[in-house]
Amino acid sequence: MTFRKKPFRLTLWQRRGLKAFIHIFALGYITWLFFAGVTDQLGPDPVNTLINETGTWAIHFLLLTLTLSPLAKWLPSPEPMHFRRMIGVYTFVYAFAHLFTYVFFELQLDMALVASEIVSRPYIIVGMVALLLLFALTATSFKRIQRIMGTKWQKLHNSIYLILPLALLHFSWSQKTFWQEPVWYWMIGLILMSPRMKHWYVTYQKKSQKKSKDKSAVAREH
Repeated sequence: MTFRKKPFRLTLWQRRGLKAFIHIFALGYITWLFFAGVTDQLGPDPVNTLINETGTWAIHFLLLTLTLSPLAKWLPSPEPMHFRRMIGVYTFVYAFAHLFTYVFFELQLDMALVASEIVSRPYIIVGMVALLLLFALTATSFKRIQRIMGTKWQKLHNSIYLILPLALLHFSWSQKTFWQEPVWYWMIGLILMSPRMKHWYVTYQKKSQKKSKDKSAVAREH
C-alpha cells in the first residue's frame, strides 16, 4: 500500500537542509547535555540524567532508522533512505556516549568496579552486545565497504533487527520494569518490526513447502 501514486521527491537543497537540521539537532543536543552536566545544570544527579538521556535518545534514533525503510515504501519514495546512514551513525554516537558516561563518570574508570557491575547486572552485557553490533554497522556503512562485502553486507546490516530488541531489553531491564515508559517503546518496536516479521514468516513458509515438495519428489523416485 502506498500513500501517493507518484514518488515523492526532495530537491537537492531541501535534502541538504534537512540533513543540516538533523546534524545541528543531534550534535547540538548531545553537546548541550555534556555542557549542562559539567556546569551542573542537569539537576541533583547530572550523571544519571546524562546516562538516561543519551540512552533514551539512542533508542529514539534507532526507531527512527527503522522507520525510514517502511516510510520509503509507503510514500513511495527513495528519499528517506538518503537519511538512514546518517541517523544510524547518530544512534551509535548516542549509544557510545551512554556507555562512556556510565564508565567514565559513574564508575570513574574503575575497571574492577566495571567488571563487578557486568557480573552483577547482566543487562549491561545485553547493552554492550547491542553497542558492538551498532559499531559493526557504523564501521561498514560506507559505500566502498558495501561494495567490497557484497551480499555479506546486507546480512550484517540485517542485524539491526536484533539490535532493537536487545536495546529495548537493556532499557526495560535497567528500569526494572517492562511497563510504564518501556512498554511504549516495545509497542512502537513491534509495529515497526511487524512487516519484517511477516516477511520472515512468508519466507519460512515457502522454504518449508519447498522442502516438503522435494521430499515428496524423492519419495516418489524411490
